[in-house]
Amino acid sequence: MRLSTEFVAGVIAGGILGWIFDHLLGTKPWGLIVFLMLGFVTGVYNVMRASGFGGRRSGPDDRRGS
Repeated sequence: MRLSTEFVAGVIAGGILGWIFDHLLGTKPWGLIVFLMLGFVTGVYNVMRASGFGGRRSGPDDRRGS
């Protein structure tokens, strides 16, 4: 449930920001399109971050006790 909320929140926030951008600057529909795409990317990133998929890679600097 949390992962779907993270994704939907990103898309909705992008849509709202795009609509406001278009309304203020009169660039319909380009602001909405661009900000919806950015919201989609942000939603995917948030889902990856919340699920632990985009974590750090372990390397030689992560060894403890050496």
